[in-house]
Amino acid sequence: MVMGMEDLRPGQAIPTHRHLHADEIVFIHKGTAEVMLGEQKATVREGGTVYIPRNVRIALKNPGPATLTIVFLFPKPGFEEYLRDTSAPEGQSMPSMSPEARAQIRLKHEWHTIYDQR
Repeated sequence: MVMGMEDLRPGQAIPTHRHLHADEIVFIHKGTAEVMLGEQKATVREGGTVYIPRNVRIALKNPGPATLTIVFLFPKPGFEEYLRDTSAPEGQSMPSMSPEARAQIRLKHEWHTIYDQR
């Protein structure tokens, strides 16, 4: 299994993507999220849970004004490899990443996660 936690500042979003080999559960630990799951839109408040079947598109945005904290869970490993390539250790700033570098990382991990190009 893979479990992680992520903070999103007001206005920050997780772009539309889908996981090819694993379902995902997202728990809204703090704040409120605007969620697009497949063709459905919903506002999910603190304490809410979103179940994302594998290969279904998901996008999530923090409409603000406070930080949104989510907890995510996958029943199979894989996504943590993408996170290692795109994250910094806790307490450290993430170095800037060019769009080309991000695209190369996403291509490397397409076996697990595909991001829409829109």
